[in-house]
Amino acid sequence: METQGALSAGAGAAVARSTGDAGAAARWRDYLELTKPRITGLVLVTAAAGFYLATPGSVAFGLLLSTLIGVALVAGGTSAMNQVLERDVDALMSRTRNRPLPAGRISTVPAAVFSGALAAGGIAVLALTVNVLTAVLAAASFALYDFLYTPLKRVHSFSTVIGAVPGALPILGGWTAAGGALDAGGWSLFGILFLWQLPHFLALAWILRDDYGDAGLRMLSVGDTGAFQTRHQTLVYTLALLPMTLLPTVLGLAGAVYFVTALLLGGVFLWVAGRFCRDAESSGARRVFRYSVLYLPILLLVLVLDKA
Repeated sequence: METQGALSAGAGAAVARSTGDAGAAARWRDYLELTKPRITGLVLVTAAAGFYLATPGSVAFGLLLSTLIGVALVAGGTSAMNQVLERDVDALMSRTRNRPLPAGRISTVPAAVFSGALAAGGIAVLALTVNVLTAVLAAASFALYDFLYTPLKRVHSFSTVIGAVPGALPILGGWTAAGGALDAGGWSLFGILFLWQLPHFLALAWILRDDYGDAGLRMLSVGDTGAFQTRHQTLVYTLALLPMTLLPTVLGLAGAVYFVTALLLGGVFLWVAGRFCRDAESSGARRVFRYSVLYLPILLLVLVLDKA
């Protein structure tokens, strides 16, 4: 009997340890979810592209690694703080109500501390191991996204344009991390990322207009009867994107292969946006959104490969 009791106690302890380990793993996954890994991954891709394009000779991999670590921490902290500030809004939307904060899996204070620690740590890494200018750009991205764009979403649809600024700063930060100045080359990369985001997010906002409306967010698509403004602004921003993507060749950052590729990709983007402009159905918005997701990595890849 004593042996059976000991075995039962041992089995119970093992189950408790297993349950505790599973709980700890789930908690870590929740904190990881706060950082929006897919968005952080895209931020890292743009920062790395900017770094490479600003490098005059061979890549300093140690400096690149420090840059990516700092940028990843700031990007993760920015996304986490966004979820802290929008926890009430996220609870009202079907696609976000199961996030860690509205679902109650993480409390507000620990999430805010986690966010602040990540962002502060990333800014410190950039300031101490890269350069102060890059750290300032990262801090500006964090502040603009969380404390200007995020609250403005509840007030005015112009928030989408404001939000595109911090979204475009990482590629400029990668540029300055490699020693690039705030010159025409760096700003042309910023301009590409800035303008790309607008048709990308306008299309998404039309697809999710009901969700945004239920949450009380003042997106352009909410109350836009027939998507008139959303469709036409999508086309205008896509049209502005095309000449911006050609600037790297004009400025000597890339060659003819990139120029032709950017022209072709931009032409298809205009065709897709034009179809959405003529058709207010969600299928048109989905085509714009899906193409925009493919467009950017292809454009950046060719730009990097055809670096002058």
